[in-house]
Amino acid sequence: MKKFCIISNSIKDQALRVATRVQGCLQTLGAEAKVCDLVDDKIDVPQGTEALLVIGGDGTLLSVAKKTMSLGLPLLGINLGAIGYLTEVEVSDIEDAMKRLLADDFAIEERMMLAGRLGEAGGKSAETQYALNDVVISRRGDIQVISYRVYVNNKFLTEQRADGIIVSTPTGSTGYNLSAGGPIVKPDAKLILLTPVCPHTLNTRSIILSAEDVVQIELLPTYRQKKVEAGVFFDGASGGILGPEDVVVVSGTKKVTRVIKLSHDGFLEVLQHKLQ
Repeated sequence: MKKFCIISNSIKDQALRVATRVQGCLQTLGAEAKVCDLVDDKIDVPQGTEALLVIGGDGTLLSVAKKTMSLGLPLLGINLGAIGYLTEVEVSDIEDAMKRLLADDFAIEERMMLAGRLGEAGGKSAETQYALNDVVISRRGDIQVISYRVYVNNKFLTEQRADGIIVSTPTGSTGYNLSAGGPIVKPDAKLILLTPVCPHTLNTRSIILSAEDVVQIELLPTYRQKKVEAGVFFDGASGGILGPEDVVVVSGTKKVTRVIKLSHDGFLEVLQHKLQ
């Protein structure tokens, strides 16, 4: 690789200091590198770019993955966040990481993504949206649990009362899914996780489905006259609002996010380090 686009989050990377450092390192090694700020409305990736170097936290990488999905370019995350499951390179290791990139000393992992669309009670469907981590249905407004039904491949699975539900990829298993008590899954696996958020029951657990399954979640009306709404979020970004009897349909997709892996450590070694 010899041509890169460095995408930084200037909210975390003040004055784009780390981005400029990475650019200087690459140019010293004989590579081309352009710096873009994620805060700008449009990311202008030069033609011929071979990889995207993303500076920030996991949220920054998720945002870049969604905005550049159509380009199909591999991403390498440089961590300015807290834990950073997706952002592999630490700031202290930038120079070594850039040398390995230019020497093609890396592997590329393909991470599955989710496709989701909102459907109104009357049958009208919204545009398909995509997520690398998760699709979350969460209560809105006053503090109250929401009720929803879950169908898999058009067959009824369960009805629950909870603060919401997370539909997660293996990559997203270490995100909100983990905080909600869901299982951790190897990121290169192909499956879908369903994890309720604060369920109003004593025996609800996560459910693991095939990547080929189609999940339909229907918001139910309350038993009281109180208005009920739920927000739908794709990788943390708002994707719409559900009313009673509206649905969200989520499934796997052929689209993938390609992630550059420099470390020779396996999943368990990385997990053990991150959870310390």
